Amino acid sequence: MGYSNQKDYKIIHKCGHCGKKMDFVNTGRFRVNANKNKLDVWLIYQCGKCRHTLNVPIYERMAAGRVPEELYGKFLENDPALAARYGGDAAFLKARRLVPAK
Repeated sequence: MGYSNQKDYKIIHKCGHCGKKMDFVNTGRFRVNANKNKLDVWLIYQCGKCRHTLNVPIYERMAAGRVPEELYGKFLENDPALAARYGGDAAFLKARRLVPAK
């Protein structure tokens, strides 16, 4: 199943499957995609009701060499502490125009 941490914020977002605003929870997993020398990294959230996923951007179109190797490895390993750090950072979520649930 998914990852759970008491300090993670749930976020409110319109679910593409449910069709209304729902609570999304941190899965504790990252999605990493490379296109030539550009790198994208997302933290994956999912709808608490139907499990539809939402990719929250961490890096978009970043030059691959600019992401520290150790951090990149943690993204690939789905490091639970790193996922909790991003998921528990209200400023990170607000900067991406995501509303933490109460």
